[in-house]
Amino acid sequence: MPHDHTHQINDYNRAFAIGLVLNLIFVAIEFSYGIAAESLALIADAGHNLSDVFSLLLAWAAVLLASRDATEKRTYGFRKGTIIASLASAMLLLVALGGIAWEAIGRFSQPQAVKGMTVIVVASVGVVINTITALLFLSGQKRDLNIRGAFLHMAADAGISLGVVVSGIMIIATDWRLIDPIVSLLIVAVILCGTWPLLRDSLNLAIDAVPQHIDMPEIKNYLAGLENVSRIHDLHVWPLSTTDVALTVHLTVDKDVLPKDFLSNIQQQLHDRFEIEHSTIQVERHDDVPCFINNSNCS
Repeated sequence: MPHDHTHQINDYNRAFAIGLVLNLIFVAIEFSYGIAAESLALIADAGHNLSDVFSLLLAWAAVLLASRDATEKRTYGFRKGTIIASLASAMLLLVALGGIAWEAIGRFSQPQAVKGMTVIVVASVGVVINTITALLFLSGQKRDLNIRGAFLHMAADAGISLGVVVSGIMIIATDWRLIDPIVSLLIVAVILCGTWPLLRDSLNLAIDAVPQHIDMPEIKNYLAGLENVSRIHDLHVWPLSTTDVALTVHLTVDKDVLPKDFLSNIQQQLHDRFEIEHSTIQVERHDDVPCFINNSNCS
């Protein structure tokens, strides 16, 4: 039985819309105050936040495409777009972290003063807005890599803005400017730890690896233990999207007549127990002409 994703998609639409509006407003505020305070750091961060707006748009577009119906040319629809979007998000985030780390390292030799309370106040607003946006994707990011990409982008921005606030306060209190690059590198390290699994899992899904939450040994045990099934072969499991999983398998049976609900029961169990959204099962009998893919490479 397929999942009904309508409510989930509507929730994502709402989250993306709110996140985009909040972040566009913040980009405008940050850019304006950056000019007023003559702070290159604020202007540069506004540009960085604008790139995250594009990342949100990319993830949102992937969600919308995934909800479109399949066509004769694209028989699985556009669901793979969510995997491409999650991979792109991970790569964009790594590039952004690299830029921040490079800037932080440069400031060890040429430490810069934080531009007074204006920078701290604007960064505090960034913490609030980016945290609110990240929370919109908190629940969905646990099982959907595309949503996790959006979550990590917003969480990363919240962390970076928090770093600006903390380092700014400490610099004002101690006048030790090296606090700024040190805090920046610490934040980059923390965010990198969260981004690396996103990149790894996105790459795996992009090459049709078995999704991490799928228990292949348990699926094999279930299929091999079915009544009337003497052998299974050509078992393949791959992602249709960041949330949907497909399976194909050949079952060799030892009876000529099977229960009429034999296949439907198996598909229901694969769906309910193993979260297999789309399963295709071919039944073979011992005296059938051997399947041309029934060989050691397909076991």
